Amino acid sequence: MPVEFISWDDAQEFIRKLNEMTGKQYRLPTEAEWEYAARGGNKSNRYKFSGSNNINMVAWYVGNSDMETHPVETKLPNELGIYDMSGNVEEWCSDWYGAYSKKNQTNPKGAADDPSRVVRGNCYRSGFLHVSYRSAREPNHPPGSLVGFRLVLVP
Repeated sequence: MPVEFISWDDAQEFIRKLNEMTGKQYRLPTEAEWEYAARGGNKSNRYKFSGSNNINMVAWYVGNSDMETHPVETKLPNELGIYDMSGNVEEWCSDWYGAYSKKNQTNPKGAADDPSRVVRGNCYRSGFLHVSYRSAREPNHPPGSLVGFRLVLVP
């Protein structure tokens, strides 16, 4: 099942403990890293959803979820072999939420003064799961079952 019922702050505490236990360096992805992975990286076929233009093949959403989360890897993966980047649960990113800059940037970190963090992917209660979907949540706000996370392992 996806990780759920977790605030951004709680995810940070989990990561701190995991890094301490393993001696490795895990973190939340930046928003740009998350979107790059969801779009299929350099293998991208430019799908609307992560892995297909057919939402039913790759996502748990309002049209098929029965309003609950589902086990990971029960839909098809995207071009990079990553599952559930559209639907099931939204996922925390490390970036602060804010409007996109008009200038070209590589891996921008978001706004410096917004109180919210970025979430991507949308969830099982939504019908809008395009890879470009983004939203904001307060880092210490318990999000219910709608928000989870996935990790990046720093090489």
